[in-house]
Amino acid sequence: MHDIKAIRENPDAFDASLARRGLDGMSSDILAIDAARRAMIVAAEDAKAAQNKASKEVGAAKGRGDEAEFERLRALVAEKKAEVAQLNEDAKAKDAELNDVLARIPNLPAADAPDGKSEDDNVEVKTWGDVPSFDFDAREHFEITSVTASMDFETGAKLSGTRFVVLKGGVARIHRALAQFMIDTHVDENGLTEVNTPVMVRDEAMYGTDKLPKFGEDSYQTTNGWWLIPTSEVPLTYSVAGDVLDESALPIRMTAHSLCFRSEAGSAGRDTSGMLRQHQFEKVEMVSITHPSASDAEQARMLGCAEGILEKLGIAYRTVDLCTGDIGFGARRTFDIEAWLPGQNAYREISSVSTTGDFQARRMNARFKPADGGKPEFVHTLNGSGLAVGRTLIAVLENGQNADGTVTLPAVLAPYLGGKTTLTLDGTLA
Repeated sequence: MHDIKAIRENPDAFDASLARRGLDGMSSDILAIDAARRAMIVAAEDAKAAQNKASKEVGAAKGRGDEAEFERLRALVAEKKAEVAQLNEDAKAKDAELNDVLARIPNLPAADAPDGKSEDDNVEVKTWGDVPSFDFDAREHFEITSVTASMDFETGAKLSGTRFVVLKGGVARIHRALAQFMIDTHVDENGLTEVNTPVMVRDEAMYGTDKLPKFGEDSYQTTNGWWLIPTSEVPLTYSVAGDVLDESALPIRMTAHSLCFRSEAGSAGRDTSGMLRQHQFEKVEMVSITHPSASDAEQARMLGCAEGILEKLGIAYRTVDLCTGDIGFGARRTFDIEAWLPGQNAYREISSVSTTGDFQARRMNARFKPADGGKPEFVHTLNGSGLAVGRTLIAVLENGQNADGTVTLPAVLAPYLGGKTTLTLDGTLA
């Protein structure tokens, strides 16, 4: 949510920031609604003052026996009372209109986010690892012989339709091992607090984390109104909604492994083969709640946590700074981590690490109390994948594939796999 006071004070700067996202200026429309709302509030206050004045004069008129004045004043009190009620109702409706407009406007990009129109203008800031070379044609994950026995799209389609998969045997175990490895690393080495949250949330949680109204069509809603979470960013972040935290409690660093659900409404025809883009998937999420002065450093720290997972797995990746035309709705600045997938001969996104500033905090009224006793301020919220489990599974399988169709697994997973290091041709581990 945007700060209406900031828009009033510098509408040109607000429009200039929207222009960096390729959007038309909106300050004049916003301020027109705001001016109408404020005029209604002033009119209601004036009418209330007139009502109070007339109410005091009613008794005096009655005391001196002026029946005509008494009746006039009594009618005036009733008239002003009705006028106040109507103006308050109109102001409330105008306030709702203003909030609805503001809720549909994306976050303003950070000053140091690179300008650009599309993903073609994103800036590569880091590469790590050597892209593997094979003496055979690298296969995509769903084509590797040892994987085909354990990655069952046919049964997934029979059960649920397209973009679902059933994992079995060794592949299912590797998938589970990856999630456990990620959580253990974030908790034991990165100092995050593990949280297990509901995967169904109320409207308020989706709205507060900027998923509604913008992304309603890309989410699933149950018949009784709960939303299936698109990411555990939603419950983790919204857990501080309405709170006034002590400054000493910041930063709050959390991680969760959860199921995630997305309709992929805007992805028709994209990544239709394999499990790169699914309606139901698992992800390990990181969320930080910070002091405003610490959010940039916290984003860098979170980025390092996510990159560290790939480095431990030995998977080559690159990190890109998303341009203003490609950053997500709620983000001020985003860095994507893209893992190398030999089967596609391309880097593919495996994590996004974003800072939202106070954009989400304003929507959910999450604040902190400064240690010096000053007025409560909005916290900053950050989120990042650490990592998407299914996509990491794909990267492990494709990077570890062998000419004979087996897969050599990263050594770091061996403790989670009973010491086994190979996915065999029949889909079991050895």
